[in-house]
Amino acid sequence: MSIILRYFLLSLFLLTIYCCPLLAQWDVASMPISDDYFPVVSPRGSATIVYSRADHELTGVAAHMLADDIGRVTGKPARTIATDKESAKCKYAILTGTIGHSPLIDRMVADGKLDVEPIVGGWERYVIQTISNPLPGVGRALVIAGSDRRGTAYGLLSLSEAIGVSPFYWWADVPTPRQKSLFVAPISYVSESPDVKYRGIFINDEGWGIQPWASHTFEPEVGNMGPRTYAKICELILRLRGNMLAPAMHPRTTAFNLISENRVVADRYGIVVTSSHCEPLLYNNTTEWDNEVNGPWNFLTNRDGINRVLDARVSDVAAYENSYVLAMRGIHDGGLIGVPDEEKVEVTAQAMQDQRDILSRYINRPIEEIPQVFVPYKEVLDIYERGLDLPDEVTIVWPDDNFGYIKRLSDSSERKRGGGCGVYYHISYLGEPHDYLWLNTTPMPLIYEEMHKAYSLGASRYWLLNVGDIKPGEAGMKFFLDMAWDVESMTMQRAYTYHAHWLASIFGSEHERALQEMMSQYYLLGFQRKPEAMGWGFEWNSIASKAKLTDTEFSFVNYGEAEQRLADYSRLSAMADSLGSLIPAKSRAAWFQLVAYPIKGASLMNHKMLLAQQSRWYARQGRAATREVAAKAAACHDAIQHLTDEYNNMIDGKWRGMMDLAPGWTASYQEMPPTGDYAPAEGSDVRLFLPGMETDYATAGLNILPSLNPFTRQSTFFELYNRGSEPFRWVIVDAPEWMIIDKRGGTATAEERVRVAVDWQRAPRGEHVAGEIRLAYEDSHATIYLPLINPDGIERDSLVNLYVEDDGYVSIPAGKFHRKHDSPEISLTMVEGLGYERECLQMGTAIAPVPDTYNIAHTPRAEYDFHCWSAGIVDVYIYALPLFAIDKQHDTRYGVQIDSGDVQWMTTAAREYSSPWRINVARNSAISRVRMNIAEAGKHTLRLFCGDPGMVIQKVVIDFGGMKKSYLGPKSTRVESANN
Repeated sequence: MSIILRYFLLSLFLLTIYCCPLLAQWDVASMPISDDYFPVVSPRGSATIVYSRADHELTGVAAHMLADDIGRVTGKPARTIATDKESAKCKYAILTGTIGHSPLIDRMVADGKLDVEPIVGGWERYVIQTISNPLPGVGRALVIAGSDRRGTAYGLLSLSEAIGVSPFYWWADVPTPRQKSLFVAPISYVSESPDVKYRGIFINDEGWGIQPWASHTFEPEVGNMGPRTYAKICELILRLRGNMLAPAMHPRTTAFNLISENRVVADRYGIVVTSSHCEPLLYNNTTEWDNEVNGPWNFLTNRDGINRVLDARVSDVAAYENSYVLAMRGIHDGGLIGVPDEEKVEVTAQAMQDQRDILSRYINRPIEEIPQVFVPYKEVLDIYERGLDLPDEVTIVWPDDNFGYIKRLSDSSERKRGGGCGVYYHISYLGEPHDYLWLNTTPMPLIYEEMHKAYSLGASRYWLLNVGDIKPGEAGMKFFLDMAWDVESMTMQRAYTYHAHWLASIFGSEHERALQEMMSQYYLLGFQRKPEAMGWGFEWNSIASKAKLTDTEFSFVNYGEAEQRLADYSRLSAMADSLGSLIPAKSRAAWFQLVAYPIKGASLMNHKMLLAQQSRWYARQGRAATREVAAKAAACHDAIQHLTDEYNNMIDGKWRGMMDLAPGWTASYQEMPPTGDYAPAEGSDVRLFLPGMETDYATAGLNILPSLNPFTRQSTFFELYNRGSEPFRWVIVDAPEWMIIDKRGGTATAEERVRVAVDWQRAPRGEHVAGEIRLAYEDSHATIYLPLINPDGIERDSLVNLYVEDDGYVSIPAGKFHRKHDSPEISLTMVEGLGYERECLQMGTAIAPVPDTYNIAHTPRAEYDFHCWSAGIVDVYIYALPLFAIDKQHDTRYGVQIDSGDVQWMTTAAREYSSPWRINVARNSAISRVRMNIAEAGKHTLRLFCGDPGMVIQKVVIDFGGMKKSYLGPKSTRVESANN
């Protein structure tokens, strides 16, 4: 292989591994492939970064960031020069500046050396160009010029990321690859403006993580979140190409604007300061308002007192770049205080007008040019929809329901407003029905589905993400801001693979397949039920008391559901350990933070809760294994604390205080759940357990296993368990030769599980046949019946790819349809990475028109063929995402039909804070049930019709009477080909 080819492949490797796809304009190599490569760092020296003193402060900040980043890669920080002249003296220079503010850039433009016409007047745009003899005294230059101050910074930092410096080099200790030299291929690049104008994060519920960490570890001199902390936060936002921060605002935290240097720091990094929905004009009433000094926070009785503090706040911050929230709510996210319901619209409108008058008083710009936002959060949405007159230039920021489902979006008239609209979204939340502050388990395909829908309906002005403490939401934060920068380049498939691809860029592309398997499983399990909610009882039924820990709905009786969840988490944790052992030492801290801690933490939490549940169930049965299972649950509880201590003590305590199973004052999931206890009797006392037994243990009656068939080819099991302390012997006395039984006898102390399958080449034929297993143990015996459905005249190959009735039900993953019928406006698609089984059906996009549902022959639909052995009235269960209607003119309808029967129209609509909503968001599914008729056994077709476009269906279960209690419902009964 030639040296030139090697260098070319190396450059491609670096580009693939280290560059974000959105920054693909750079071609970086460790050696020049040709003479026209620009030497950032070479064996002969380094380029000098040159900027003008007359430019924005941010230009100098970003220039020094790039200089330091070059040092991180090469060990040789670049030299920086701030000049007052229109020239520089250096052979190689990285010349940077902002159009109209940098004499260096303006001189090159005037001399015809640099074309900036495409970006003049643009929002956060930049040009990059390699130029020979750009200025007197400069031989060759890499020129990075911005349309505004952030455009310049983004251009500079795009080079930082291209040479391998992660935005999370500090926040997640991501190591930087080392190179002795860095060369950049000739480049002429013009960026576009970001798709979303204001893009940022909200630090929230910080009292259990970032605030104690900052107070005691990082910034003890302030004893709170202060300018050093906010400098690191703002740097991270800038590196992620965000531009906005809503600072922390909980009671333990000193309000952002009470420390004047905080806003100076934000401005130094070019970060726009905004606030949460309940902080009018950047005033944090949670910590700043004092009833004894200011009177009550009541606009009706103390309007002047409230306006006085808001006036003072705007006076202090008017010189900076801010986005002002117009609001009037109660203290700390409470509703309006003391305002009768019939006066809320008028009072809110008057408060907002007062706030606009204050803005006009201190900001020397037309009011329509001052960034203002209105967030119809919680009860404020009702006030808005009752007729609140919102000024045209104010941006409406639509909130989600705190669990990732946007409550509504702009209708056709609202999309015409001058102020546009945006979204306030959560990947962390403290509140009802249940907190999720500990781990980040919101799947990126869900974020994509909701945010792309919002963008399609005009939400392009303002995106704010509630990230909690930033850690451990690093990946979700990066995805959100990447998507906000370039929405159209993101797809559902990219969203599904995004996390693994990002991790592979850090830990090695050779691990990407394993990382995809791990992270997709991590999000799947967390989507099914968040780790924080495995205690099951709702935390916020009463703020005064913690939730009572109860049994989960994951079944130890049916479908092997709970055992499968434990096995999945055990395998996931083992994969994290195995792959982690291959990670170089320099990357281990990042691996622990970004991969190992969330995976192992989630695994331990699920094991703790489910094993405790199993021990309580065992105690009711009187199993000898009860105490052993309870001890395992306790060990998992202790292991979570050890794992968290490891997080807080790694890297010489850099992150001490950051990680906690927040919030301690309400979170029952922090505690050790109750476990069962049973003292085995002397001797042995053996009982029989079969799947599906709803009673605690076997009693009088027939011992019947779930039926098996040759189409789904499932297996089953029976279990012998001991209630005594002495080992017991057991033996299968007789069983048909066509039964495949993994154990035929032995001695057991606590319990013995025996798996049973069928050799279908030898099994008897018939729709209702059975085999008997005669079993002996100690002084007892039992007969177990295994029913079969193995009909004559129907061979397995004839039903391949159909869904078949299995043990009294048919289960269908909605994404695996047999046929679909689209319309010109509506296309039905399979969505990978969402739902209980990762394969959902999305019925068009939310911007599509509602189809004619009266003429169902032309209504878009998906069709699923199934074969059943039973007939009659069936219950059909449809599992959908708990989406909201996009506006008041829409609903959340979808239709269900079997064969030529009536179409039954269902909806996922549930009012926020209603009981159905609480259940739906906790399980990430709105489950509807409808009764339908199947006239006869045989082949049939189920159809799902599009009602309101954008609906997402997860799965369908047709219950012929055999469906058992479970949380997720039975898995797919599709007949797979022999090759699968």
